[in-house]
This record gives sequence, C-alpha cells and structure tokens, in this order.
Amino acid sequence: MTQNTSLKPSSPNPRMIAFRVLMRVENGGGYSNISLSEALEGSGLEPRDKAFATRLVYGVLEKSETIGHVISSYVKKGVSVEPEVLCLLQMAVYQMVFMNTPDSAAVNESVNLAKKLKLFRATGFINGLLRRFIRDGKQVRLPDENKEPLQYLSVRYSCPMWLVRLWTKSYGMEICRKILASLEGRPPLFVRVNTSRTTSQELCQALEAEGVKAEPHPLLPDCLSVEETGDVTSLAEYSGGLFHVQDGSSQLCCAIASPKGGGTVYDVCAAPGGKSFTMAELMGNQGTVISCDLHPHRVELIAEGAKRLGLTCIKSVVRDALDDSNAAECADLVLCDVPCSGLGIIRRKPDIKRKAQDEIASLPALQARILENSAKLVRKGGRLVYSTCTLNPAENLAVIENFLAKHSEFVPCPIDLPEGISRTVNEPDYAVTIFPHIFNTDGFFISTVIRKD
Repeated sequence: MTQNTSLKPSSPNPRMIAFRVLMRVENGGGYSNISLSEALEGSGLEPRDKAFATRLVYGVLEKSETIGHVISSYVKKGVSVEPEVLCLLQMAVYQMVFMNTPDSAAVNESVNLAKKLKLFRATGFINGLLRRFIRDGKQVRLPDENKEPLQYLSVRYSCPMWLVRLWTKSYGMEICRKILASLEGRPPLFVRVNTSRTTSQELCQALEAEGVKAEPHPLLPDCLSVEETGDVTSLAEYSGGLFHVQDGSSQLCCAIASPKGGGTVYDVCAAPGGKSFTMAELMGNQGTVISCDLHPHRVELIAEGAKRLGLTCIKSVVRDALDDSNAAECADLVLCDVPCSGLGIIRRKPDIKRKAQDEIASLPALQARILENSAKLVRKGGRLVYSTCTLNPAENLAVIENFLAKHSEFVPCPIDLPEGISRTVNEPDYAVTIFPHIFNTDGFFISTVIRKD
C-alpha cells in the first residue's frame, strides 16, 4: 500500500510531518534536510513542535539500523511489514528509547497516525508490538560481540553491514570502531578566518563579545572551533566578511595544496566555494582563483561569497569538469575535489547511510574522468591535488594510483603534513586519509601529484 507523502498535512502535527518526510526520503524523493525544510515551512507548527519533528526525522535516520534490529526481533520470520507501518514503528521506538517520550504517548500517537493514514489493519499489530517492547523493559538487545563482531558494530552504532565490512576490510576493526563511535552526536562547527580582513585573535574576541564560544584549532592556523552561534549567517562578523564556514579537514586540504600568491589556481568542483575562499586568502588575494561549477545557481553562490569576503582574485565560472574542450595547460595548481559517496560526512548527512553499496560502485569511473580532464589544466611544474570527503579506498588511493599508472608526465608529490598531524594508516607519502575520530573533523582524503618540467 502506497500512501500519499505530500509534505504538508491538513493540520499541523509534528509526528505526521516527520512521517511524511521519512517516507519521502525512503522512496528516494529527496534529501532529509531539504524535505524537512519544505515540510516545516508554512506548517503552522510552534517552534517546540518544529524542533520535535526535526529531532524525530534526523534521529530515526541516524539510528535506523539499531531500531530496525529492535523491531525485527518482535516480528515473526517470514512476515512482511509494509514500509509505512515500519516507519511508524521506527518513530515510536525512537521516541521511547532516545527521546524519553512517555510510552503511552508514543504508542497512542502511532496508532492514531495509522488510522489517519487509513492503515486500519495495522493498528492492532502496531499496538501489540510496541506494548510487548514496553513490557520487556524497552531493551535494545545487541548481538553477541564475540560471536558476531560485525553485526554487533552494525547494531551498536546503527551502521549498515556493508559499510561496517568496508571499513573493517580497509582500515581494520579498531579504526572501524573508532570511526563509528565518532559518527554519534552532533558534528563540530569550524570556521576559517578571513586573513585578508582580520586575525584569529581579533575574530575570537569579536565573536566572544556576541556570546559565541570560539577557540583556535591547536593544529590548523586560522581555523576556529565555534559553539553557541545560533544562525551563523546572522552574526555581524559573518555579514562583514570576517570568516566563512569550513570544516577543518577541508581547511587542511587547502593548506596542503599551498597555493602561492600571484599564481593561477583552478578549483574545478568548487561550489559552494569554501576551498576557493581559503586558497584566495592563503594567496593574499593576489593572483587568480578560477572557481568552477556545472550549475549557474551554484556559481552565483560562489560569487556572492567571494564578494562578501572581499576576495577579488576569485573568478567564478560555469564549467563542466567532464568537458575537456579548451583545456590549456595554464594552472600552477588545480584542486580536484570530486563528487564522492560522502562516507566521511555521515554525521552531517545521515541519509548517506541509507545508500545501497551498489550506488557508489560507479563513482570511481566518474572521479577518474574528472581527474583526467583536470590534469589537462596543469602547466609543467604545476601541481594537481585530488581530494574527497569519503572513506573508501576505491574512491581515494585507487583513483590516484590508476591515474599515475596511465600518466607518466605526472609523478607523486610528497605531502608535507603540518606539525602534529600524522598518518593513521599505512599509505604513500603523496596521500593522506583524515579520519573523523582523530581531530574531530570530517573524514577526508588528499593526494598530490606534479607535472614534470
């Protein structure tokens, strides 16, 4: 039975809105953040109810494997549960286990939603399963860690088995466990100081005067960790162009790229522009940063950001990274931050965990094509930086190794890591994988090669 998943119910009900958003995501109708924003806009909900719906949506997505394990333990083998019914059960279990919602409210509201959705035959099933769960003390019984270690990790950290297997095979059990543990909770917020207008110390003082907690990153110059910001874009320091939001790993990528003032830099997959902005600042706003994206509206975002920051060396252009026409060897540096599976930013985008493994299988071929075309922009003696925000060797080291095997005109360029930052796994000196549990940043991969003179 397929239900109408229009995002705006006739009357404001936070649980109904959460249900419709989750079903839309389940049916491949969009990202959770966009769908939720659309659903809440004009919903008529009070701020408290909006917060409830928001937490419920993201919570169910984040804990889907764990609560799915709970529900399956109460369903007889061979019994198929309709997606809409399963979603209602997931919402109820999440409320009782992770939101401390009164049991009676979670059960009754779930049954009432089933009735409103005309799932009348499922009301008894929903009521019975949830009440059995309550009678059992609402326990989340984990698989035996010794007998089923991968299944244990999957349920304990609510991560699909294919991803647990991938990380265990690629990095080992200990690192896999630490990655999974790091994905719990809210991600940190980092900003990059606009050094063409202010200093880290001055910006920290200005932000703290507005009640924002700001601390310099111990290893990354001009990177601040900020808390209690509210809407970042409403801060006077933001509108005044004193900083832009950028994760620490992304800032490290720019530091490793090390663009030089007066040079020509291409950022081939640039939107929304964070790396272009940081590289322009590292260049002292001297030279040219050609900041590219395929979509005009995203290029406009880059242009607006550069204007706000006063970075006049940035030239934002519409360009297809897969189109190698008119690719002249003119750049001192090309940053190729390619589209990827995003496995390093799951805590920011929990939808990523719902991807099937075969969805990412075609990405290395796409990434290789972008890298091939981007290499044509690099002048002799110039550098090519390849990066992703994923933790998947097939999209990372394998891509750059295959590129080097085909292009004798490029050679590895050893990465000079900043003091205090070292490799966690064994990899060549021209590549580095940044894991989220090390510096509390996004998972990231960076590699550098150089065109021979």
